[in-house]
Amino acid sequence: MSEQASLSKSKFQVGLIGVGVMGEALISGLVSSRFPRAQIVFTEKRADRAREISSKYGAREVGLTELAKSSDVILLVVKPQDLEQLLVSIGADLNKSATLVSFAAGKTTDFVSNIVGSNISIIRVMPNTPTLLGLGMAAISLGKSVNTEQAEFVSEFLATCGKVISIQENLQDAVTALSGSGPAYFFAFVEEMIKSGISLGLSEDQATTLAIQTMVGSAAMLEQSGKSATTLRENVTSPNGTTAAALKVFSEANLGEIVTRAMTAARDRSQELA
Repeated sequence: MSEQASLSKSKFQVGLIGVGVMGEALISGLVSSRFPRAQIVFTEKRADRAREISSKYGAREVGLTELAKSSDVILLVVKPQDLEQLLVSIGADLNKSATLVSFAAGKTTDFVSNIVGSNISIIRVMPNTPTLLGLGMAAISLGKSVNTEQAEFVSEFLATCGKVISIQENLQDAVTALSGSGPAYFFAFVEEMIKSGISLGLSEDQATTLAIQTMVGSAAMLEQSGKSATTLRENVTSPNGTTAAALKVFSEANLGEIVTRAMTAARDRSQELA
């Protein structure tokens, strides 16, 4: 059975707490996979945003207590600093067979379990922003009480928004540093390429178009060619050529060390959030 067919026949009721950009992306993924709209509920403090989500996706706004009592799968799409208070407020109302899916960076399944009780199934997820385009990367870690049906459901609906891998939870901070924060590293590099193009005489529009399409094409080559990043880099680097001259500058500036330091800082901050 395909993922879409499986999701379309699901009996789970899904509740979302947090329908910002990421929350909306998750609803969109569910709807696009033919998951029944009538089985999606959400909470939202802003009335205008609630109307927008309901109108766009057919999901129903409910109160926090009703969502906690009625939902089989609850997606916690909130900031790490808000998670503890939220869990305390819904803990007593949770359906005892519910699955809590936390998207809060740094927060462990044990952190959640210590608040809501060990009988509640908990899954931890680190997504990234390309989820908004259905091109996301999500890493999931299963808590102690999660059963096969719960794990498969969460993996299937996340797969409608991109790719999914299952990892040991002690690697989640590394995932945060790589794919979770990774889009920002990419955008920062593209920003600098555009600025440099302009300084070399290109217009902003020209530099932007050249940079973006270069990144899009390069990413497609990396995904579709079956070759490693190292091989593709070597293939485009002629001895004593223009690319070699640029890469020499990167090497002399210790690009590898800079990337490692940056990702380590992101990893360490994720651990601090726990």
